[in-house]
Amino acid sequence: MTTMNTTTEAAVSKPAKLTSKQLPKATPWIIAVASILVAIVISFIAFGGFNIPVVAVLAGLINAIAVFAVSASYEGRRKAVDRIATTIVTSTFVLACVPLISLLWLTVSKGGAAISGDLLTRTMLGMKGVLDQQYIAGEATLAGGFYHAIVGTVLITLAACVISIPIGVLTAIYLVEYSNKNRLGKAITFLVDVMTGIPSIVAGLFAFALFSTIANVLLPGAAGIAKTGFTAAVALSVLMIPIVVRNTEEILRLVPMDLREASYALGVPKWKTIVKIVLPTSVSGILSGVTIAIARVIGETAPIMVTAGFAKTLNWNLFSGWMSTLPTFIYDSQLRPVSPGAAALASSERAWAAALVLVALVMVLNLFARIIAKVLAPKAGR
Repeated sequence: MTTMNTTTEAAVSKPAKLTSKQLPKATPWIIAVASILVAIVISFIAFGGFNIPVVAVLAGLINAIAVFAVSASYEGRRKAVDRIATTIVTSTFVLACVPLISLLWLTVSKGGAAISGDLLTRTMLGMKGVLDQQYIAGEATLAGGFYHAIVGTVLITLAACVISIPIGVLTAIYLVEYSNKNRLGKAITFLVDVMTGIPSIVAGLFAFALFSTIANVLLPGAAGIAKTGFTAAVALSVLMIPIVVRNTEEILRLVPMDLREASYALGVPKWKTIVKIVLPTSVSGILSGVTIAIARVIGETAPIMVTAGFAKTLNWNLFSGWMSTLPTFIYDSQLRPVSPGAAALASSERAWAAALVLVALVMVLNLFARIIAKVLAPKAGR
């Protein structure tokens, strides 16, 4: 009896160990930093300087070997293999972020150094090469600006949204709610898939040819309508519609069928069920898809070049005259600087400043869409 009590007390005083040993959470990060430092030292010794590709490869190899060795000795082989897999996934993510971070850093560093309030409020009207030469010589500030390109970007993109969003959303509603996989629905799905991969220059040529035909056949005296901001908006809408249709269709299919059936059981017509139940439930996802479509087309250059041309002055009329956008302004500044030679650096600085504004527009647009999606998202029930 005494022996049994002693055994019981020993079991209580020394409970069974149910968890295995684990490394501190900071250990992988410490190993990663140490691996980078060692790789930098090796790069300086072997190559005489800091070589980014060499450092990246060496740091990855050293980190993987060190993580496996430390984890295997302390946690066991099974946990070490798991940590190696985690390290590979994390390294891949970091590697994918490198081009994006490099692009943002380059744009901010070059564009931020050149941007000013004058560039945002002036156009290229009256711009001469001598002004850029004076700027390079340090005798004047950077002349010119891209206010007209900002206005053109906003107007053309807004017009493209007005055209493509209703068409895309209504098409998706038909495919999900009404088609029942009939022949017309299958044909629309096939055409949407084809349009998703269409090159942007083809969309520009289509819009230009369409309005050229209209000008030649129906309006012989209005040949200028073939190259306007509205023509560019039509070209961009050709690129936007399939993206809006695809995203909206997938979001609508995520709405539970129980919500529709409950509405039908109460005698609510189908159209009102779609308007009152389906669309409010999926509005946040639809807005996210629309934002993706806008971000896809706002930086297009080729279709704008074909349909709206290049303009150096401000044009508020979408239906008359050429218009510039930020992408075409950047392209034109790099391809045809105002002053060749060393003074072409001035045009390059204006281009980098315009690129920074374009990136900022896309980022603000995405942030705004996320806020709207969060506000309009259905509130979770109890």
